[in-house]
Amino acid sequence: MDLKDVDLNLLPVFAAVADEGGFTAAADRLGTSKARVSLAIARLEASLGATLFARTTRRVAPTDAGRVLRERCEPLLAGLADAIALARGEESTLSGTLRIACSVENAVQTVGAAAARFAERHPALRVELRTADRVVDLVREGIDVAIRSGWLRDSTLRATRLGGFEQVVVAAPAYLKRAGTPAAPQDLAAHPWIALELLPAPLTWTFEAPRRRPVTVRTHARLRVDSPSALRAMVEAGTAVTVLDGGSAREPLRRGALVRLLPHWRLPSGGTHAVFPPGRHPSAAARAFVEAYRAAIAPDAPDAPGAPRAPARSGAGPRVSP
Repeated sequence: MDLKDVDLNLLPVFAAVADEGGFTAAADRLGTSKARVSLAIARLEASLGATLFARTTRRVAPTDAGRVLRERCEPLLAGLADAIALARGEESTLSGTLRIACSVENAVQTVGAAAARFAERHPALRVELRTADRVVDLVREGIDVAIRSGWLRDSTLRATRLGGFEQVVVAAPAYLKRAGTPAAPQDLAAHPWIALELLPAPLTWTFEAPRRRPVTVRTHARLRVDSPSALRAMVEAGTAVTVLDGGSAREPLRRGALVRLLPHWRLPSGGTHAVFPPGRHPSAAARAFVEAYRAAIAPDAPDAPGAPRAPARSGAGPRVSP
């Protein structure tokens, strides 16, 4: 099919319907009528010979062909807007939709506030923040950039390191009063543990200290959890011992809700990364947000937020937060 067979002016209308999930909302966004939007989509589908939306009484959802077209045309439309603005001598205006993914803990600590401030600075841009305590599929879920903490395992992803975080062993004062305070890494084997099941080896930890041999400890789980936020709440309740990242532990340590154990020993530090989906160039909005987020966390970069990460066995890195 030749480009001349398709009216490219219909693509912004298509993008609006895909983003808004309906013809009426798209019409409101574009400042036109629902009938004009419906006609534009019908013309585009006819020229492509493909159905782009599955229509129901409640919602208009992209078909497989529609999702592919949206994914491919979004960065192109944003690039065209940038090029036109530059040709006019204007400052580039970010527009369209930016979808950001991160863990719930990262959203609460820094990403949520950074995304809100970024949206305020760019009123023509629609920002969607998706939170989940799992590793999301960036392509399938249409994510432009994910903020992930830990060690990256998927070599097909493109990532930019934003900072690092420390891991600390913690317990509540009430627990330590009842069970005693471990004096060496080996003592942890006798204490009940809260295991974060997002990790492939949540019960195996390797400690290092100056002029000492590394010590690997195998703990036993009294409790298991699949959320870093829930992990922090459970350890504060005084039930067992666990590991938190420096960002998550900072505030409860400050107010005395938790105590840091084995301060002279260190666990492997992790990294916080901006991760982009494979196969396409990051959008201008995604790149701009990453730089804004980098600036926002710069003072705390050594303890950037993230889920605690255990050293993996067989040299493989553990999974990272979404």
